[in-house]
Amino acid sequence: MQPTPEEDAVNSADTPADTAEPVAPALRRHHGNGPVFFVIATVFAVLCAVGWGYSVMSYRGLGGGVYHQMVSYSLESPDEVTVNYEVNSRDGAECLIVALDDQHVEVGQKRSEAEAGNRMVTATVETVRQASAVQVASCREQGSQD
Repeated sequence: MQPTPEEDAVNSADTPADTAEPVAPALRRHHGNGPVFFVIATVFAVLCAVGWGYSVMSYRGLGGGVYHQMVSYSLESPDEVTVNYEVNSRDGAECLIVALDDQHVEVGQKRSEAEAGNRMVTATVETVRQASAVQVASCREQGSQD
């Protein structure tokens, strides 16, 4: 049986030519066969993993270290909403509370301040008509610039 063209190319590359110096097998030698390549690739992978881990661990988000969570709200009347939320900040926080109607149109907003630490805050938002939802849109540290 005759060899395939691929086998013929491998066999002809493995056999030395009529020269006196030995010839390395050309088709069997690739960049990935040497241990230096694997060492360099391993070091690169470790550096990438450490860099990625550091960037994930040091990410503070766009909020700047102020965390808030809505606890409850109640619709007291057609022109007033009371909201309870929790804020955790180092230096105090200023939060924006937004009231929305059933069409998701803003019907009221209020800026509320909280002291440093983990605090429960209660705020009342005046609305122009009946609200159906309230959200703490954002919180930022007091004194920070837009």
